Amino acid sequence: MSDALHVALERQVLNLENLSLMLENELQHISSRDAELLMALLNDKSALLEDIQSLDEKIAPLHRAAIEEGMDDSTNELIFKAQTLLDECKYRTQVNQKAVEQGQLRLNHLRNLMMEVRAKESLTYDKTGKPKGGQLGSGVKA
Repeated sequence: MSDALHVALERQVLNLENLSLMLENELQHISSRDAELLMALLNDKSALLEDIQSLDEKIAPLHRAAIEEGMDDSTNELIFKAQTLLDECKYRTQVNQKAVEQGQLRLNHLRNLMMEVRAKESLTYDKTGKPKGGQLGSGVKA
């Protein structure tokens, strides 16, 4: 039982290391605004997360049995390493989320600036000399 747990934990540690690298690459793609590479990476990340989840489901009963029997030091070290990597992945995910939010804020700000410029460009004056934004005068057809 302990050997199966040890092998599963080694595989999970490898999965989490790969996830950490993917998250680092994801941040680079977010920063460079490379949508195609980002989408491909997100598909790979989704598949890896599914693997991690299914392996977690296999590890859980093995872990409970190992706790009852008593675990050796190498298994405890693998569990600690997996938890450390998981915490790192959570942190990287939060950083990536902030980067996406900042990108969206910049995009909204740029969109608002463009709308202001368009509004200023379309500014006209009515008969009384007051500024009037928007449409061309009546009777003008394009």
